[in-house]
Amino acid sequence: MESRVLLRATANVVGVPRLRRPVGAIHRQFSSTASSFSVKPLGEGGNLISGRQLRPILLLDSSSSAINGGGEKREILKPVRAAAAEGGDTAGQAKVGFLAKYPWLVTGFFFFMWYFLNVIFNILNKKIYNYFPYPYFVSVIHLFVGVVYCLISWSVGLPKRAPIDANLLKVLIPVAVCHALGHVTSNVSFAAVAVSFTHTIKALEPFFNAAASQFIMGQSIPITLWLSLAPVVLGVAMASLTELSFNWLGFISAMISNISFTYRSIFSKKAMTDMDSTNVYAYISIIALFVCIPPAIIVEGPKLLNHGFADAIAKVGMTKFVTDLFWVGMFYHLYNQLATNTLERVAPLTHAVGNVLKRVFVIGFSIVIFGNQISTQTGIGTGIAIAGVAMYSVIKAKIEEEKRQGKKA
Repeated sequence: MESRVLLRATANVVGVPRLRRPVGAIHRQFSSTASSFSVKPLGEGGNLISGRQLRPILLLDSSSSAINGGGEKREILKPVRAAAAEGGDTAGQAKVGFLAKYPWLVTGFFFFMWYFLNVIFNILNKKIYNYFPYPYFVSVIHLFVGVVYCLISWSVGLPKRAPIDANLLKVLIPVAVCHALGHVTSNVSFAAVAVSFTHTIKALEPFFNAAASQFIMGQSIPITLWLSLAPVVLGVAMASLTELSFNWLGFISAMISNISFTYRSIFSKKAMTDMDSTNVYAYISIIALFVCIPPAIIVEGPKLLNHGFADAIAKVGMTKFVTDLFWVGMFYHLYNQLATNTLERVAPLTHAVGNVLKRVFVIGFSIVIFGNQISTQTGIGTGIAIAGVAMYSVIKAKIEEEKRQGKKA
């Protein structure tokens, strides 16, 4: 093919004279005299012979229309070595392009791990509370294991630690305090009532978000959003009235958790930063850990020293007790981190629907694993609440998408 290109080039390009001597004679003459020249490689540009550079350039004709129009287009044939290098780059792009060609595989993996870790966390967390009912201390362990994980990740550069200054610290502290309060009160509810009931109550969180946006931040909430929240309130009320594991400590703690996470969302919007989400969550976890330690010592410290630790070790043994606490902390940190990473990969609507389905998975698996007895009214109320959350999430995501499109326009 190279010979055909060369013949075509010499035949068609204007201004290139035809060779009058046979090619074989030229080759013999060059071979007999090549030893008298010093040849030095010059990389991609060609070779240097006796101070004169020979460049491997051929003039190729462009389209016939370009020649007929009086224009002359030139192309450079790159050396074989450069072409091979480009071929290697193409092969590398092909390897990397597999994930780009099938992004749903990666996104699906993120969703699967998010759901899996969340379900495992909730099940293991409740099992711990069945023999070690100290939610303040367990909440500290959740954060402590996550902080140790973040410190080790920073030490190996995965990810690289982002610097933090006094100004950023000031805006992150309110977020971390609300995160700590919501986390502790959620665990108090988990310890007091069935996991399924706590998650049913926590389905009210969108209602508190909408109320805070309307009455605290002064944002106008469309009537469609308020209407979609009506089934949520109704469903939670139905489920609460006939919940067999109902007690006021679990109910009130879950409601405080909803309010805390609502304020966390408000402060998070004020604390927008260019720092990546992994580093932001790491700093929030560190601050929240220091917030959770004092109440854990005050509320549960004396009980733990008197009989709490001894009773747990007597029931399950030291090894299982320590490993359970370690793994529940790891699952807690990893599922929260994966939830953030998943949000970065998908549209808000997809993440909102995924979050609703996650709650359905947790409620369903907790009922199956722990054999919780629920009344028919509780089951219907839970279903109505979840359906309302789904409608709210879809409507809100569409409204936010329309706002973004309006800003781009």
